[in-house]
Amino acid sequence: MGNRFRARRLGVSLLAICGQAALVDAHEAIITNQTSDSLSFVDTDAMKESARIEVKGKPAGIALSRDKATAFVTAPDSKELVEIDLASRSVKRRLLLGGGPVGVAANPVRPEAYVADWYAHKVFVVDSATMKVAGEVKVGDSPSGLALTPDGKLLLSADRDSDAVSIIDVGTRQRLASIPVGTRPFGITVDDDGRRAYTANVKSDDVTVIDIPERKVVGTVPTGRRPYAVALAQGKGFVTDQYGGTVTVFDQSSLAPVKRIDTCDHAEGIEADALQRNVFVSCWGEDVLLRIDPGTLKVTGKAPVGDGPRAFGKFLR
Repeated sequence: MGNRFRARRLGVSLLAICGQAALVDAHEAIITNQTSDSLSFVDTDAMKESARIEVKGKPAGIALSRDKATAFVTAPDSKELVEIDLASRSVKRRLLLGGGPVGVAANPVRPEAYVADWYAHKVFVVDSATMKVAGEVKVGDSPSGLALTPDGKLLLSADRDSDAVSIIDVGTRQRLASIPVGTRPFGITVDDDGRRAYTANVKSDDVTVIDIPERKVVGTVPTGRRPYAVALAQGKGFVTDQYGGTVTVFDQSSLAPVKRIDTCDHAEGIEADALQRNVFVSCWGEDVLLRIDPGTLKVTGKAPVGDGPRAFGKFLR
């Protein structure tokens, strides 16, 4: 393991020397605590909450800007998108959207953020420089999770009550396709190659795997009860099972089940760090953040956070 670790670090160093974008390990998690109207800042090395700030409106969804300096947080109760300055750990601006903002994604290339409107069945396009609505795209019923391809060209929306995923061309703001998936898709994740998407289907207790270029379903993975979201690390998929108290693990290549990890009550938000050394899980029912080693598949840390942690989206930096 030590040799593999050193080789991986060397590879990252060489990328930086060659002038390419090097992956940076995550050292902080920003957790939306919906019940307590707050954000928790967690040191992911020490697994300890370092700060907590008030964010009114029952914060739920979260996305980070490309430079990791800003967080975009949805506040469903106040119907807003909230911009957080992460250096000062303070609310910078609030944008009233109306409707039911849930999922959010930040484009890695363009100065745009996207917000799923649960009630109006559309996605807002927000100019992240001005924090003003720049457009909108009609999608299926009750869009929830959003995910972008790494090149920032395609946006995918999990349309919960349509049992489908919309694929949107970001440049033209046109809906290109609607792909039927499992029952009630909620969270959605795109792999690092931008070729496959994975939806957590809360009613059919499974994950649908989509070939994005071909715009078709290529597989289904059974999970525990009420899967919420998906993370990818070390060739494996990790799925939070809300009602199962587990994280389902499957092989990304074969889609075969690997293991179910006992975790916590109402495991919800989940994300792997950029170097895929750890997977982090928010636990709504226990008000904690868990750290999982994707190699050993063991829980290696726990940090108390605020009440009702959702962390629905991208929350690591």
